[in-house]
Amino acid sequence: MLDLGWSELLVIGVVALIVVGPKDLPGMFRTVGRFVGKAKGMAREFSKAMNDAADDAGVTDLQKTLKSATNPVGSAMDEVRKTATSFTQSTQDAGKPETSRMSPERQAQTDAIRKKYAEGEAARKAAEAAEAAPKPTAKPAIKPAAKPAAKKPAAKAAPKTASKTAAKPAAKAKAAKPAAKKPAKKPASEGKA
Repeated sequence: MLDLGWSELLVIGVVALIVVGPKDLPGMFRTVGRFVGKAKGMAREFSKAMNDAADDAGVTDLQKTLKSATNPVGSAMDEVRKTATSFTQSTQDAGKPETSRMSPERQAQTDAIRKKYAEGEAARKAAEAAEAAPKPTAKPAIKPAAKPAAKKPAAKAAPKTASKTAAKPAAKAKAAKPAAKKPAKKPASEGKA
């Protein structure tokens, strides 16, 4: 059919707006819409009539035959699907007691398998629930508070003759390096005796 893009529709709309005018444009679109709807309806009726005529003439059966002849793999897969569907339906019906086609031994085995599966499923769910449960956290042991360090004696004051700027680096140097224990100085009077 007609292949119109957005750009072509925009050009048609602008031309229609210029030629028809803004007052008559909605009426024209309504008329065109009705015409397109009627055309689609007629095409749908024609297609339906052709399909009905083909069914009456046996063309559908011929079409299936030709399809299976030209595509043997596709037709084989269709048969496999049909067989699988019927097998699935029959096995679903086998679980029902009134239409059971299994032997009693086979039914007992099936029930045992289902029971084991249910037990395994329950165990798996319990394990998942245990993993998902919040685990209690161990409280850290309370450690005794550390004793405050003993205060070190303050550095001796710098001689009064030294300037303040010189005293500060000397005090910092003494504080940074721990002082080695020195023997106490004897007073000057004891050493002279």
